[in-house]
Amino acid sequence: MIAIDELAARIRGGQSGPHVGAIFDFTGVLVEKAAVAAHRSSTPLEQEVAQWARRTEDELRELCLQRFRQEAAGALSHGAWRLVRAHQNRGHTVVIVTSGLRFDAEPLARELDVEHVLGTELDVEDGVLTGRVKGRPLRGEETLAAVREFADREGIELHSSHAYADGDDIGDIALLDAVGSAHPVNPIPALATLASRRGWPALEFTTRRRRHDPLPIIRTTAMFGSLLAAGGAGVVAGLLSRDRRRGVDLATSVFGRVGPPLGDISINVTGRDNAWSHRPAVFFVNHQSTLIDVLVTSSVIERGFTIVVKAEVRRMRVVGPMFELADVAFLDRQDTSKAISALLPVVDKLRSGVSIAMAPEGTRSLSPRIGPFKKGGFHLARDAAVPIVPIVIRNAGEIMWRNAMVAQAGTIEVAVHEPVPTAGWTRDDIGPWLAAMRRLYVDTLDDWPGVQAGQRWSKAIANGSPDGD
Repeated sequence: MIAIDELAARIRGGQSGPHVGAIFDFTGVLVEKAAVAAHRSSTPLEQEVAQWARRTEDELRELCLQRFRQEAAGALSHGAWRLVRAHQNRGHTVVIVTSGLRFDAEPLARELDVEHVLGTELDVEDGVLTGRVKGRPLRGEETLAAVREFADREGIELHSSHAYADGDDIGDIALLDAVGSAHPVNPIPALATLASRRGWPALEFTTRRRRHDPLPIIRTTAMFGSLLAAGGAGVVAGLLSRDRRRGVDLATSVFGRVGPPLGDISINVTGRDNAWSHRPAVFFVNHQSTLIDVLVTSSVIERGFTIVVKAEVRRMRVVGPMFELADVAFLDRQDTSKAISALLPVVDKLRSGVSIAMAPEGTRSLSPRIGPFKKGGFHLARDAAVPIVPIVIRNAGEIMWRNAMVAQAGTIEVAVHEPVPTAGWTRDDIGPWLAAMRRLYVDTLDDWPGVQAGQRWSKAIANGSPDGD
């Protein structure tokens, strides 16, 4: 076995350039098989394809996109994502291979910024599907044939390339045999035996879907219960002391300490002192999972803060009323004037000594990828003349995906970087610092825990320039 981070380090220290291929099997490597099986018909592929006769490619693309958003994105292997990023950062040619329809893998490819997908093609006439497979399905020996053809076309040297596969069928074994660096993923016994014989270091990706296991449900229920109990204790404390802030602080600090052990979740924090060096502050937290992100902020920031959330949360049962009691700011993203007016009391809170925790991306992401940053939090910090503290969560979505109802046990890794002061910023400063901070998040996730990224960030702060000069 080889650890994912160790392999990523080897990739970073290895060859660079597009002549090196990185070939990832879609099912079982990039996404868990159960997620694909959930929406695949039990009928043969050719019969399933026949049902699409006289439909358009756009209709099929939309269906596959909805499937991805609802199910497959939550089954993305975060370990595979890290390796995809390692290859991309070395300029390697990344390609996703699937025995199913190419359309099935395309939404994930777009999410991962992967340009190339090899899969079973459909016959099309005038933009309308005929209900037939074009050529032969990408199975068995056809898989390697398609990869070789692609490699010849793109100038990829297979002897310098990497392949990731989890099966023991002819296609997977032939693919692993054809490359210089073969990586069996979560190998079944037969493949594990073959890998041992041939010296292929196996990888183990976290499997989140465990059927008939009540423990995650029990633990998640306990976490939600602790959140409600902490909130209730905070309300009582606030009423008795006539100090709402004292009640909110009690609720967040209690949940931050009690919630993780109840969920069998560990939170490892690098740079925790940065969360306390400058207060009040605007804390930026990348956003994948509502419950887990609240758990992390409560654990890391602990007290003296509130949050800014989208207006839709106000309508959520239980959580909405609790957020009302916590005096959070609800932002209507559909109405700019309301968003601006909602921020005004938040600025007053910052000036009164209460910190703000918010998602710079504005919404939960489908994958660990860092989305575009919005300017609202930067304006907020500048107007209140308080620093911004970057908090990078590595794997919240791996513990509990954005659409999931159940959290899994595990370890959440967090990096807190040096606060950047905003006093003296003009509006023109926001754009460059926004770009630099987003790069900090991307670089931290690419080379965890982002020591070099943090050093560049500290240099930029010391020089008062986002480019570090």
